[in-house]
Amino acid sequence: MNAFFGLFTNVLLNVLVLSSLCLGVAKLPNDIVFGRILPALGIALPIGNLYYAWLAYRRGVADGRNDVAALPYGPSVPQMFIVTFVVMLPTYIATNDAILGWKLGLIWAMIVGGITLCGILVGPAIRKYTPRAAMLGTLAGVSIAFISMRPAFLIFDTAWIGLICFMIVLISWVGRVRLPFGLPGGLVIIVLGGLMAWTGVWMGWTDLMAPKQVSNSVDLVSLHLPMFSFDVFSVPMDKVWPLLVTAIPLGIYNFTEAMNNVESAAAGGDEYDLRYVLFADGLGGVVGALLGSPFPPAVYIGHPGWKAMGGRVGYSLFTGIFVSIVCFFGLAAFFLSVVPLVAILPILLFIGLVIGAQAFQACPRRHAPAIVLALVPNIAEWARGQVSGALNAAGIATTPVPPETVKALASNGVVYHGMELAGGGAVLAGLMLGAIAVFVIDRRFNWAAVFASFAAVLSFFGFINGSHLAINASPAVSAGYVMAALLFTFLAWRQLKDGEGISWSPIDNDEEGLVHP
Repeated sequence: MNAFFGLFTNVLLNVLVLSSLCLGVAKLPNDIVFGRILPALGIALPIGNLYYAWLAYRRGVADGRNDVAALPYGPSVPQMFIVTFVVMLPTYIATNDAILGWKLGLIWAMIVGGITLCGILVGPAIRKYTPRAAMLGTLAGVSIAFISMRPAFLIFDTAWIGLICFMIVLISWVGRVRLPFGLPGGLVIIVLGGLMAWTGVWMGWTDLMAPKQVSNSVDLVSLHLPMFSFDVFSVPMDKVWPLLVTAIPLGIYNFTEAMNNVESAAAGGDEYDLRYVLFADGLGGVVGALLGSPFPPAVYIGHPGWKAMGGRVGYSLFTGIFVSIVCFFGLAAFFLSVVPLVAILPILLFIGLVIGAQAFQACPRRHAPAIVLALVPNIAEWARGQVSGALNAAGIATTPVPPETVKALASNGVVYHGMELAGGGAVLAGLMLGAIAVFVIDRRFNWAAVFASFAAVLSFFGFINGSHLAINASPAVSAGYVMAALLFTFLAWRQLKDGEGISWSPIDNDEEGLVHP
């Protein structure tokens, strides 16, 4: 029940956010949002949740255990914003045609899903040869920077509700204190937060909730069934090619994050076949696009957190069922017009805490510096986003930032250009840096040279440490990685010369003596 209320409200929150983005940013009409996009999610999301519940059940039967937790699943949050602000909004501004923007979003989502499916061929091999510290470290960077920061700030922004709800989360899920009558912590914070917010409104203390929004949301409630459509194929190819610039990196991001999440689940005791996970994520994006949704779904970060709450198979199963009902009947706006956002945010902060902690708990202590290094690109990308947001608020262009503004920022201690390069392709960049550090710590310089070479190629094309895809996107960064690869090659050669020997065997991601969460 704890995990169900946590995951369901998390997915519900994201469904509401993407609905708001479609209506308020991409300027899509109600009939497209509530008649096409949400019903498409009402198919894609529940099928994924049911699929992962089945995988968890099968894993439990095979292992003879009843404590296997299903992988969490829902709309990919980074891609929600990217497809809106990079694909649909620019199309609307350029053409004043919101429907064309939606169609291009569908094509974008299908490309992302296709690239994720391609990961089935190479994903298991990459996971086999990549250190756990690198995978969990970059995942911890995502959780700290993009899952924890904003919820923490919003909690303190409305601290009279947010702090008490977060403390209940700590008591129930971290301290494992049984609440009165055995009530699940997720339900308690939703009910308590709602009561506090509406009491404040009735007493005239706050305008946090708006009774008019409740009545407006009720007007949107009606049955909308999904339908297959070929809108995704009705756009000229000359408008499709530019989508590859963002779709390719995001497909790689999806594939990399899925790999990291599978490793996170394995560190928590639940081993899943990466091929099955990539198949579900990729197929969800393709089917969702054919049904009318430009928002690819994905395995969520947070398996250890949901498992720590008590989540097993049922929390995913029932989340899928209830999400389907919400999407088909347009209930998302109603739920979040009744429950304040600040009452749900502590759940996201808890997930961020658990994922950040797991990176250190499930890896050898000597790899701790590598984990910290893997955090850096995601923190850099988060910081760059904050600075860009501040510049936009001040009316200063950020695509690109004017050179005089970059210089002014640098003179005030804000190294914008460095943040932009360090945070480019953050998930993949963190994976590369973390892996290199692990191999240096373990004196496996041959593998450090291999990963430095991969990093040089990725940065050359702008997949990491760059602001955009291009040939020779980041010359200085690529040269640095090349020189590092040569240095590691020299050190490996010296190991052979000194009779120390080198190993090409896969790294042991199940090393004994670890503290598992």
